[in-house]
Amino acid sequence: MLWVALLLDSPCRDASLRIEAASGLAAWALQFSPRVAITEPLSASPAVVMEVAASVRLFGGKRKLAERVRQESADLGITQLAWSPTSLASVALARGGVSNGFAKPLEQLLDRLPIQTLSAVAAHQQTLARLGCQTLGQVRALPRGGLSRRFDAQLLAALDQAYGLRPEVHEWVTLPDTFCGRLELMNRVDHAPALLFAARRLLVQMSGWLAARQCGVSAFTLRWRHDSLWARAPGDGGELTIRTAQPTRDIEHLTRLLAEHLAKVDLGAPVGDIALEAVEVHHFEDQNLSLLPDANQTGESLALVLERIAARLGPERVLRPRVVEDHRGEWMCQWQTCEQALPGAQRRTLGRLVDIPQPTFMLPEPLRLATRGHRPLYQGELQLLAGPHRVEGGWWDRMEEEGQASTRNVMRDYWVALNEHSGLLWIFQTRLADDETAWFLHGHFA
Repeated sequence: MLWVALLLDSPCRDASLRIEAASGLAAWALQFSPRVAITEPLSASPAVVMEVAASVRLFGGKRKLAERVRQESADLGITQLAWSPTSLASVALARGGVSNGFAKPLEQLLDRLPIQTLSAVAAHQQTLARLGCQTLGQVRALPRGGLSRRFDAQLLAALDQAYGLRPEVHEWVTLPDTFCGRLELMNRVDHAPALLFAARRLLVQMSGWLAARQCGVSAFTLRWRHDSLWARAPGDGGELTIRTAQPTRDIEHLTRLLAEHLAKVDLGAPVGDIALEAVEVHHFEDQNLSLLPDANQTGESLALVLERIAARLGPERVLRPRVVEDHRGEWMCQWQTCEQALPGAQRRTLGRLVDIPQPTFMLPEPLRLATRGHRPLYQGELQLLAGPHRVEGGWWDRMEEEGQASTRNVMRDYWVALNEHSGLLWIFQTRLADDETAWFLHGHFA
């Protein structure tokens, strides 16, 4: 058995908030193991324990699993955690400041701990102190018959369970269908950006809940409640909904995105507590199609970068191209805001195969070229390399100019042309009135 105990660093003053904090921590821990429980949920210092022996191989071994739990739990404010063969021993060791319950025999480690580290024993601290007992080892040295007659049954049961002499019974935490975490702030906050530190804890909890459900979030809401002594109306508060371009549970990206939005918020009154709710949740599986491990991939995807820039500058100021099903060069691409350009639609349209060379740069308007003996000229005579490729159509594309309706019907033969001065060009030949032909430059190849 391999048990991990996590202690809440700053117990909440409100009992309901204390239970919510422990429940949120337990929901986060479910990403590592389905066997998670809350010990002493009604006490002033509840702990979350999880049995991870069956998950060690999944996370790459004990050392890697321990390091990951230690790093990620630090974002939740967990500063005391311990590993040992039993859950009660892990809790006692964590309260005593001992993290590794396998460094020495368990009896030696537990015997040195003060009696306050085990709640069932700490309840009789005054009586045990008069008997000269200060540590768990001194309590165990007392006659068991006298302990069972003078104290309640929970004392001996807790000692036996902590030392592994009696089986433990737990009520396992079940993964909730929705996520809504709440956190009481240690100090009243006047400025919205200062909420980010506390909100990150809730984001980490939400990420753990999403990982346990193998889901990602595309929208979440941060709510805050004003202090009733300062707000104009008791219970007044506000909320902020953040949307992402694609489902994710990346903590760093969600934190940066929330920071950009909080920078534009005016609280109006001091805030006493906050809540975070996952609004839109979608099932997805992480796929790594690269031959390299994730550790070597330090870059950030384009979608996440554009999303963060749009949050800072405004979505209407960040545009991205979207290829549409139109074979005419001028209207093959449309510019849309990041919110309008849905990732699913982009994958459908950008997946269209083009079997002809496409230029890197397109001119806003085709440039008519001079000719010599029906040969196009651009910084010299052009040599036709590939073509022709016929592009014809557009009768359905109607437009109005100066009150007159017309269509954007085109009939062109595209060529790839070259000379030593201009490089590779994308040109086309079109038929004008009276069977006259003309050549136009439409793009450059990089």
